[in-house]
Amino acid sequence: MHFDSFSQFYAYYLTQHSNAACRTLHFIGSTLVLAVLGYAIAARNGWALLLMPLIGYGFAWAGHFIYEKNRPATFGHPFYSLASDWVMYWHMLTGKVPFTGAVSARP
Repeated sequence: MHFDSFSQFYAYYLTQHSNAACRTLHFIGSTLVLAVLGYAIAARNGWALLLMPLIGYGFAWAGHFIYEKNRPATFGHPFYSLASDWVMYWHMLTGKVPFTGAVSARP
């Protein structure tokens, strides 16, 4: 699938996250990634950074394989997908993307 812009991809990305449990797992994984980053900086432990992709993708992919029953967008569009993870995280924090119920393709 081809996208002409990040905005176009993000609209597609949201359609791939219609299940609230999947979105919640993304949110939990992203929050834990930030916590690990904070720990790594505070403890000056660079090795902890290795946990970040395991935690982030682990939670996200569990959401896709268990709840969405689809293939994560990161497999085809890794950079747009990573950026979209953080945009969706922010939109969930600010209430533009709900934790429960349906999600709109345009928050």
